[in-house]
Amino acid sequence: MTASTATLAAPFSGGGRMRNHVGRIRIIVCSAIVAIYALAAIIGPIILRFDPVRTETQDRLLPPGSAVSTGGFALLGTDQVGQDVFAQMLMGARISMLVGVSTLLLAGLIGITMGLVAGFFGGWLDSVLMRLADIQLSFPSILLAIFIAAVVGPSVTNVIIVLAISNWVTFARVTRGQVLALKNREYVDAARTLGAGNLHLILKTILPGCIAPVLVVATVELGHVILAEASLSFLGLGVPANVPSWGATISNGRTYLGDAWWISTFPGVALALLVLTFGILGDALRDRFDPKLRSI
Repeated sequence: MTASTATLAAPFSGGGRMRNHVGRIRIIVCSAIVAIYALAAIIGPIILRFDPVRTETQDRLLPPGSAVSTGGFALLGTDQVGQDVFAQMLMGARISMLVGVSTLLLAGLIGITMGLVAGFFGGWLDSVLMRLADIQLSFPSILLAIFIAAVVGPSVTNVIIVLAISNWVTFARVTRGQVLALKNREYVDAARTLGAGNLHLILKTILPGCIAPVLVVATVELGHVILAEASLSFLGLGVPANVPSWGATISNGRTYLGDAWWISTFPGVALALLVLTFGILGDALRDRFDPKLRSI
């Protein structure tokens, strides 16, 4: 490299280091925010004094910081039936995390299996599975989820199944693309030459190479799933009415925005921050580990 070439390349290499540094900061900050949400969801409802579904009509529509009749105070106020908004938010965080993680596990299991089979065997099986994926992609996922939820009815289990059915395609496409890139590598041919069967090749040789891109996609999809669960609950098609959730709390408070803005505002801000955090975290991980996923 000549001196002039090195001089021209230096700013670009410095810019790359700066982008990597910024990316690491984004990952650390977003991970810390997600950890706070997870701790609040796991520990908060255990140590909180207030029952999120207990109604105290004499304490209805109290603003944030008000004292309540049972002692203590309502940190984020109460709703139209006297339920503590902060308690509902903590329990709603638990429901959102439970639904989000469970949905991704189920959707990932379905999608990764489909992608491995389609990418490894190819042929008519690949065509059938990918055409099925294309058909599902032709429908907006939230509309498909609303339709299925309206048929099966509201429950936590049904929401998980509905959202898993609506989100397996992304995992299938990413896994299939990775399998196509790996199945003709030298180490796969070497394992095949040594007598490894198809199942061993898929699970022991190819699948480990698919884990990193799948985890990146899962991080992005987790925010989408949590938002979809809140949307279904907002419409009354998500979790049952007696189970606190961010979507239901926002829906309950929409008619009181003028007099009791806190009912919908605080859960809405919490939901928006968590979804935004997962989006930024997923983008940072994608830029750092697998920029090719931006084309998917």
